[in-house]
Amino acid sequence: MTTRFVMDASAVLAAIFGDEAIGSDAHFILRTLTNATALVPAIWQAEVANALVVKERQKRIDSAYVAEMTKRLADLPLEVDLIGAREVFPRVVPLARRHQLTVYDACYLELAVRSALPLASLDHALRRAAERDGVPLLATTPG
Repeated sequence: MTTRFVMDASAVLAAIFGDEAIGSDAHFILRTLTNATALVPAIWQAEVANALVVKERQKRIDSAYVAEMTKRLADLPLEVDLIGAREVFPRVVPLARRHQLTVYDACYLELAVRSALPLASLDHALRRAAERDGVPLLATTPG
């Protein structure tokens, strides 16, 4: 049986950029994808690509690394939710207001609520908002 969960960009970005403070959690989430599919909003690719481009402009990574990462990311078992774009004004904006989230983060929360799937995120504010709305969180470490 394949497990599905909603995944925000934080886990992938922490793994890509080697954030030591949360790297093991990020890698655990990515390892979960060996037996699962991550549902992501349509903004996911743009958010991850933007982070790569920003780091490249800052000279922290080079174009070869960006190319390697985008190829690896394309191989992840992701399902892109296209319905969520219609939910931005009626559902996402109210979530962003209620939880004081960015609209981008509220897109992940709305998708998790609408799909009744756990949320995989390393973003503390988003995880707290999910807990307040009764959204289960994907464990970030085995146990």
